[in-house]
Amino acid sequence: MTSIAELMTHDHRSCDHDFARAETLANKKDWSGASEALETFAAGLEAHFQAEEQDLFPRFEAAAGMTHGPTQVMRGEHVEMRASVEQMRAALASRDLDEFAGEAETLLILMQQHNMKEENILYPMCDMHLAGQRDALVDALAHRLAPEHAA
Repeated sequence: MTSIAELMTHDHRSCDHDFARAETLANKKDWSGASEALETFAAGLEAHFQAEEQDLFPRFEAAAGMTHGPTQVMRGEHVEMRASVEQMRAALASRDLDEFAGEAETLLILMQQHNMKEENILYPMCDMHLAGQRDALVDALAHRLAPEHAA
C-alpha cells in the first residue's frame, strides 16, 4: 500500500528528472529541445502543485485544523517556483543561456529546500492525519499527477 509520502516523493524525483533534462539540453544550446523539456517539467510541476493545492492541503487542513501552518508556507513557495519557471521560459525564448542557468540554479535551490520540508515534515504529517482516507486520497492525487510520472 502506497503512502502519501511515497507517492508524492516519487513525483518529486520525476519532476527532478524532467528539470535536469531541460538543463542538459539548454547547456547544449538545443533551444527547441530545452523548451520542450522545460514544458514537460513545467506541466509535471504544475500537476504536482495542483494535486497538493486542490486535494492534499485542503484535506490536511480540515483534518489537522491547521490552515496557517506548513501548507500556507508551501503555497507561497509554489508561487515563487511558478515565477521562476516563467523566467526560465523567457530566457530560453531569448536564447540567453546565462539567464537560464542562473534562474535554473535559483529554482533548483528552491525545489530542494521545498521538497525536504514536504518529504520530512508535511507528508508524514499528512499520512498521520489522513490515515483513514489514505487509499482514496492517494488515488485522487495519482490521477492529478503527470501520467508519465506514474510508478
